[in-house]
Amino acid sequence: MEVEKFYYDNKIVRKFIVATMLWGIVGMSIGLLLAFLFLFPNMTDGISWLSFGRLRPLHTNAVIFAFVGNAIFAGVYYSTQRLLKARMWKNWLSNLNFWGWQAIIVGAAITLPLGYTTSKEYAELEWPFDIAIAIIWVAFGANLIGTILKRRQRHLYVAIWFYLATFVTVAVLHIVNSIEIPVSALKSYSVYAGVQDALVQWWYGHNAVAFFLTTPFLGLMYYFVPKAANRPVYSYKLSIVHFWSLIFIYIWAGPHHLLYSALPDWAQNLGVAFSIMLLAPSWGGMINGLLTLRGAWDKVRTDPVLKFMVVAITGYGMATFEGPMLSLKNVNAIAHFSDWVIAHVHVGALAWNGFLTFGMIYWLVPRLFKTKLYSIKLANAHFWIGTLGIILYALPMYVAGFVQASMWKQFNPDGTLTYGNFLETVSAIMPMYWMRAIGGSMFIVGAFIALYNVIMTARKGSKVTDELAEAAPLQRVTNKRTSKEGYHTWLERRPVKLTIFATIAILIGGAVQIIPSLMVDEYVPIISSVKPYSPLELEGRDLYIREGCVSCHSQMVRPFRSEVERYGEYSKAGEYVYDHPFLWGSKRTGPDLLRVGGKYSDNWHLNHFYDPQSTSSGSIMPSYKWLIENELDKSLTQDKMEAMVSLGVPYTEEEIANAQQWMTAQGTTIEQNLYNDPDFAKTYEADKKFALENDEDFIEMKDREVVALIAYLQRLGTDIKVKTNANSATKIE
Repeated sequence: MEVEKFYYDNKIVRKFIVATMLWGIVGMSIGLLLAFLFLFPNMTDGISWLSFGRLRPLHTNAVIFAFVGNAIFAGVYYSTQRLLKARMWKNWLSNLNFWGWQAIIVGAAITLPLGYTTSKEYAELEWPFDIAIAIIWVAFGANLIGTILKRRQRHLYVAIWFYLATFVTVAVLHIVNSIEIPVSALKSYSVYAGVQDALVQWWYGHNAVAFFLTTPFLGLMYYFVPKAANRPVYSYKLSIVHFWSLIFIYIWAGPHHLLYSALPDWAQNLGVAFSIMLLAPSWGGMINGLLTLRGAWDKVRTDPVLKFMVVAITGYGMATFEGPMLSLKNVNAIAHFSDWVIAHVHVGALAWNGFLTFGMIYWLVPRLFKTKLYSIKLANAHFWIGTLGIILYALPMYVAGFVQASMWKQFNPDGTLTYGNFLETVSAIMPMYWMRAIGGSMFIVGAFIALYNVIMTARKGSKVTDELAEAAPLQRVTNKRTSKEGYHTWLERRPVKLTIFATIAILIGGAVQIIPSLMVDEYVPIISSVKPYSPLELEGRDLYIREGCVSCHSQMVRPFRSEVERYGEYSKAGEYVYDHPFLWGSKRTGPDLLRVGGKYSDNWHLNHFYDPQSTSSGSIMPSYKWLIENELDKSLTQDKMEAMVSLGVPYTEEEIANAQQWMTAQGTTIEQNLYNDPDFAKTYEADKKFALENDEDFIEMKDREVVALIAYLQRLGTDIKVKTNANSATKIE
């Protein structure tokens, strides 16, 4: 049989490895800065683009899409070519994938600190970037599928199944969740509102973890662990069960992020049921990975690559055991909104994604540069420092989560909250925040060791070149299944059919959950007293989004006695019908704000933004002085209202036409309220007088950003009034 010669593209793999290391250091450094901002909240005082709320989405995007994303592409491009015995389909698609992805990352690094964000978890980038992501992702998928179609290896190995499922599912998730109405070049509103937006977002958010942080890494595990151990994968049959059950079940589990929320009970319970089932395929994959190393444990003791991979797979097992456990309602009632979730996420991110990436890089780089790893000792040092860093990061956060939940729920004998001041819980867990910062510091020290080791390995090696390979061309055979051929074996040589089946598997769960929320009018009961935001409140809400307030404050009071006592009446689905996007939050570093309207004076809010510690002793909230200094941009207000009208918000033409006057009137009222504080009046009048005497521009208080944000906060939770009847039933008016 004639053998064909061809070249594997190693240069694209090298590019993605360089990007992985670079963005990994950047993303982890930002995360470490955020950890220290919990300890020193005014460390970046007065610098808006270095505030916690703006940097937090940059950290998550940098780690997920820049560090992990580039690692995925590096591993996929290397393994796919060798598993299919073919060079990637198109060189220009490979390069478009690389440079386009880096351009998106740079765009995120610029826009997120400037406050251009949708606020939706793991989908914060604005609409132009959403389009760019879709284009680059399709380019990646086209290149992958094109390579599969021109392959020289008939049957598709298990890693390829996971790569295909990743491509299809991430495309569906991204497109559905990112449907939005643009208002300007970097501003848009989600087409979904309130409960529907929350459901779609966490269908996306949970499955972004599933199909961006998990399935592609399982594909990498199935390729690189056997390669590093020089052992075959433990069980082919188990890999089949693992793949199909995982992609079918995972897509249903999103609602477990919304337990005890205003989401309908049937959707919550559906998410819980499938989350519990998810334990079986997840652990099936972990077992398949670990048992692949049977007979190679002596090598594990000496080979740092296998050490990283063992801890990575173990971390995957821990995280995927904990996920179903957290979906149990009684456990979720304790963990949700607390630092327990932070610990859970970082066990997966640091151990599973981080360590598997480092193990893969330590295996790949010497082969690409045709040399040996510069220092085994440094790699082992990295392993132990990184492992200890993970432990010192995660364990204190678990403790912090338990402490928070316990303090939030404790009552005195007379029925009052034992810890009525939220800041008491913050003060109690500060030692755990210190330990987290130490653990994070150790992990990033390990990353720097890896960077040095990789650079020195490359320097002592030879230039990366395309690798000569040879294989027989794929012979045409009948597509019919033979009598001795198993069904899945037959399916493995039918990539189009396999992809279609995988797509159907992931679409079923999403359709069952999302379509009723969009099509059934009774999904969200109407509350007649709930009205649209005024123009000034709408602008204030956009400032709330810009500053990332949702990262620390929730707007979802769950139906627990402790939360109703602390915050007020529990949340109703009908309260959020005009919220594009929803802002329920997923972590309480500060108290819930749903019922904050009217709780404090306008003066209190002004002072709180200027110096949070002056109004809330012990607060770790940074100051937001720029809100008090900046003029509110009102140029897009009418456009924003018109966009809202297209989404079903009932603004009238007259209200839109008079938006500026409406804003001035409401702003003037708040300005007058601020005069109730003699210190404010004295300072404000002195500043005004100085500006006029020196012919300087002076921004009236009613036209400053802080007034719009105060207007929004004072509106929250005031649309409904709850009366308690004699029989203790509640009635909404």
